[in-house]
Amino acid sequence: MIRCQDLIERIEERYPKVYACDWDNVGLLAGDREQEIRTVYIALDATDAAIDGALKAGADVLLTHHPMIFGSIKSVTTDDYVGRRLVRLIRENVSYYAMHTNYDVMGMAELAASRLDLRDPFVLEEVFDGEGIGRVGSLPSPMTLKECAELVKERFHLPNVKVFGDLNKIVRIAALSPGAGKSMAKPAFLAGADVLITGDIDHHTGIDMDDCGMAIIDAGHYGIEHIFIEDLKGFVETNFPKLTVYTEAVRQPFTVL
Repeated sequence: MIRCQDLIERIEERYPKVYACDWDNVGLLAGDREQEIRTVYIALDATDAAIDGALKAGADVLLTHHPMIFGSIKSVTTDDYVGRRLVRLIRENVSYYAMHTNYDVMGMAELAASRLDLRDPFVLEEVFDGEGIGRVGSLPSPMTLKECAELVKERFHLPNVKVFGDLNKIVRIAALSPGAGKSMAKPAFLAGADVLITGDIDHHTGIDMDDCGMAIIDAGHYGIEHIFIEDLKGFVETNFPKLTVYTEAVRQPFTVL
């Protein structure tokens, strides 16, 4: 028999919670640690669609990157969307586990850097004990900003990216911070990056960094982090070959017309 706690222990051995940022909320957010599990469903977010998929698959555990619950909640009712989702999971006896910045630090950063073949990557911003968010390294070869943007689109299978900077500029050193990277702009600049590859960049951050001489490629929050889904599928299958693992299909959460 495989318990929910057995899966949790293996996850936290590989991605310890101590590497999560102070503001984060990771771990078992709903459910029973002693529950026997046979099927796991993996998604980036615990959306209604992800919960639909988990229930259709007969999953005992929903495993996501982003936590559905960030701040404290005073009630769990169907009066709001978070409550409705939690009630559905609890009614159907589906345990819910989230692994966010601890995975960013101990998995996502290195995995994303390898997708771009960054050479000699080092941590962009330390979180704990030498490990941290993002990576900085040399691109496979000097290239124009436009070529770098095309490389990002190719390696992360994206339909588009947003670029701040001169497309003909030659870039050599790239900083990479999957997810929301506004707070990583200054550290990337101070680290000597020619370009920051991240997501959720606002207007002022984009134009200000361009004026400072650092370009930004905004690949979207989902655009890079969707690699979590396939990576965790492999992790669970390797460590628990008797479990059945389903994953949410990768699809961009918005459309650019």
